[in-house]
Amino acid sequence: MGATARFRSIHPCLDLVLVVFLTLGWPVVVDAELKSLDDTELSEVDGAGIGLVFDDFIFSHGTDGPDVNGDQARVFRLTGIKSSDGQDIDITVNHLYIAGAGSHYGEQLTPVNLGRLTNPWRIDVVDGDNIGVPDMAILELAAPALTSATEGFDCLSTTAVVGSGQCSSRPATENWKGERADIGLQMNVAVGTDRSPNLNIHARSAVVDGSYIRLWGDDERRQMAGQFRLNLYSPEVSINACSQDGSACSSRITMSDFVMELAIGNSLQPVFFDVDGMGNFLLEVDPIAMPKAGTIGESGLRADSDPATWDFYNDYYSNPEYRSNVSIGNLSVTNKDFGSARIEGMIVQHLKIQTKDLAP
Repeated sequence: MGATARFRSIHPCLDLVLVVFLTLGWPVVVDAELKSLDDTELSEVDGAGIGLVFDDFIFSHGTDGPDVNGDQARVFRLTGIKSSDGQDIDITVNHLYIAGAGSHYGEQLTPVNLGRLTNPWRIDVVDGDNIGVPDMAILELAAPALTSATEGFDCLSTTAVVGSGQCSSRPATENWKGERADIGLQMNVAVGTDRSPNLNIHARSAVVDGSYIRLWGDDERRQMAGQFRLNLYSPEVSINACSQDGSACSSRITMSDFVMELAIGNSLQPVFFDVDGMGNFLLEVDPIAMPKAGTIGESGLRADSDPATWDFYNDYYSNPEYRSNVSIGNLSVTNKDFGSARIEGMIVQHLKIQTKDLAP
């Protein structure tokens, strides 16, 4: 992986260069160079957190062939999983990539920029009082924020111009690589001795603006709590079960103009992370508290209810920040179109996910 990374400390007295990478045991090379900030850029420093900007970024990793000496290949593999009937499951990742738009499903990788100096990726500690979590310091990891429609770009269009939407990340042009990445995962799944299943997922010119993870410690439950929002905008997300090299496809599911705005956890219902006594991971969103008897009138109107209680639940059910949306402009399988699909205003009332050990 090669990248020129520009990092900006948003503390007004510091110019800071950081190189941040996650190796997970993989050999990774990152080239970073210090970029000075001019007066205009410095004037936008707001005095909180660290901003991250990656220029000319390419990430590409997978399973290698034997080296020039015929020695063992390096394999990107997930093992230790068993099926319900006790067979070993081996997941081999043939290719995982993040690169510039126009990669043709990962075949032609070019650089992309991630973030802008005026709207970078952020690592910050924010005041919980400002986001509805009182008396808490919140660790926030955030993608570039959404912006006003007069200053932003349409999140889906690959030819969007300023003033057409709320995304800060710009599409690629003939002379500019843009800040929208092609993202893909190609993997082979073996169940026992059967290595025939393959699964490939690709997102073209993807934008994740407005996404964030917020984490803090809950004193009462003595657990990690958080809020999670994932926005994904892409003119095309495709899923197929092709051959391992992706050359032979019997069918491909294509979702055009794909929009996902997923919200899990909020200031009233944080998501809690825990590990039980057996070592299984637990993720839980508690149900919203029921109103006390008599506080909401039979008519359901505010005039017949306790005003503070009515306002609380009205805000909970109407606040768009608590809701998730998914829309697909057109769903097609190979050459057959099935039209559009949309889910709007979905709210997580209660969620509990717990891993289980299925090994015999």
